Amino acid sequence: MEKLTGKDMALGIQHLFAMFGATILVPLLTGLNPSTALVSAGIGTLIFHLCTKFKVPVFQGSSFAYLGAIAAIVGSYGIEYAQGGIIFAGLIYLVIAIAAYFAGPQRIKKVFPPVVTGPVIVVIGLSLVSTGVSDATNTALTGSTLISLAIALFTMIVVVVCTIFAKGFFKLVPILIGLGIGYLSCILLDFANVITMDYSAISMAHWINIPYYTEGFFTLPKFDLVAILAIAPIALVTCMEHIGDITTNGAVVGKDFFKDPGLHRTLLGDGLASMFAGFIGGPANTTYSENTGVLATTKNYNPNLLRIAAVCAVILGIFGKFGAILQTIPTPVRGGVEFILFGMISAIGIRTLAEAKLDFTHSRNLIIVALILSVGTGFSVTGGLAVNIGNVEVTISGLFLAVIIGILFNLILPQQLEKIDDNSNTAEETEA
Repeated sequence: MEKLTGKDMALGIQHLFAMFGATILVPLLTGLNPSTALVSAGIGTLIFHLCTKFKVPVFQGSSFAYLGAIAAIVGSYGIEYAQGGIIFAGLIYLVIAIAAYFAGPQRIKKVFPPVVTGPVIVVIGLSLVSTGVSDATNTALTGSTLISLAIALFTMIVVVVCTIFAKGFFKLVPILIGLGIGYLSCILLDFANVITMDYSAISMAHWINIPYYTEGFFTLPKFDLVAILAIAPIALVTCMEHIGDITTNGAVVGKDFFKDPGLHRTLLGDGLASMFAGFIGGPANTTYSENTGVLATTKNYNPNLLRIAAVCAVILGIFGKFGAILQTIPTPVRGGVEFILFGMISAIGIRTLAEAKLDFTHSRNLIIVALILSVGTGFSVTGGLAVNIGNVEVTISGLFLAVIIGILFNLILPQQLEKIDDNSNTAEETEA
């Protein structure tokens, strides 16, 4: 076993901060416990490393893809039922991992090409935008829509400035800095009697969280068909994000992780990490590109650094007062960060299409992208598609419909037709 140095510890903590802002934001926006999210991220990371033979330098953090679905189920049914959906999402990973083992990673990629995954990611971002606007204009603490919006815009500007102009470590954690400075500005406004902050959660919190004793810290899952259908199918999207992240991570490190330890092992690790999160009450986990950015910047690819970050995340999650502070972050501050994050999710989807160099003069590509965008955003706005199964009414999310439509039309529409059309057009032009 390699001996860890003080520098290794510092680099490991840096990885913790790189994932920290995004990992705690997901539970804050969905009604889950941020302390539990840190514990599930840390232990999930260790599970992932165990599954991948300790070879892949990856951190498992809260996935934004599930944000809208989890928030809806928590609001309508409760946290326990959202946990059940997350567990089934992890099971889908396990099924795809088995398929990758027997069929190989290339065949898995063909089912989810960029023409499908790109617009689906766009739909995820667009479906969340209304949440950002709602939080940015929330008047619970401020009493004024204009004051709330000003706080949100100030927080957003801090994130943008840090992202573009900050150097070194500060450039890696713009979300964390935005949340911190936004929170500080609200404290100052509270002292000036402009707004009224609520710190009661901090005084009521335990110093140390104890599983199943501290309220909200580790809850047992329950299962419901509606919750499962709303959350689990999103794993089809995040599996493709997983493939992209593992590809990028391998390119940075200079190794082919699809061969060693194998795509089936990385998918297995991701799936088990999400299932564990579901069992204790954390959000679904996913591989984090933020930590790949740290690897690229530091040029230190030691997987032990990610395991140091994982242990530190668990330790922070156990301290109840720390989690309570996170829960008191004002809603407009979160809204300001959401403006950036949700827009960036959609932008990443557009980047996926651009990097794939898809030819949109081909009607096949246009049709697939158009259907995914229209079905996904359309049904997301209307609250999904309600279907009666026996005596139970099941609501199918717009995102799930978009994924299914994209996969089916990508498999059904022959790519050769475009070539035939192009040849016929060329022949007509020659005759003319």
